[in-house]
Amino acid sequence: MVDQQMARRGIRDERVLAAMLAVPRHKFVPAEQERLAYIDAPLSIGNKQTISQPYIVALMTELLCLKGDETVLEIGTGSGYQAAILAHLTKKVYSIERIPELAERAQVLLHSLQMENIEVVVGDGSCGLPDHAPYQAIIVTAAPPGVPKPLEDQLGDGGRLVAPVGGRAGQVLELWKREGQKLVCEKLAPVTFVPLIGKHAWSEEEK
Repeated sequence: MVDQQMARRGIRDERVLAAMLAVPRHKFVPAEQERLAYIDAPLSIGNKQTISQPYIVALMTELLCLKGDETVLEIGTGSGYQAAILAHLTKKVYSIERIPELAERAQVLLHSLQMENIEVVVGDGSCGLPDHAPYQAIIVTAAPPGVPKPLEDQLGDGGRLVAPVGGRAGQVLELWKREGQKLVCEKLAPVTFVPLIGKHAWSEEEK
């Protein structure tokens, strides 16, 4: 997976590649999906949610340019796989999940894998988690119509935010960098994610 889907497609950060090797992806998918765990495709994890394809996980992680001492905010815990990758690369990961069942399942799994630097919180990810801000990196793993203002406000100086932004039919992966009071956006590639539901994103009716 790492060689064929990531290294050969341009992922160069050796720490990211090592993290992708270290985390057992098959543990983060339903039992009936285990045989498909390492193919380069998103997979259903129940509750109308998905685990992103491995390459996209690696790409979004690499874009954060993590050095190891950051506090990172993840929006959309899902299965916990992205949080597990981040845990290998950072000091602390806060991950918000709006579906209690998924949050509990992810927390139990992450604990069983002895990933103690991750805290999973049930809540509205579009509001962020101001109690622990500012964050040196924010990663959004569901698609809002635009980057939620609370997440912009919680991004620290020099920090990076990666999010799939757009409508239900498809989105563009965006990288935002904070330079003092200014936020600079770079649009990178077309992607398709489930919608981000919340006060500052899509409503249940709009999804």
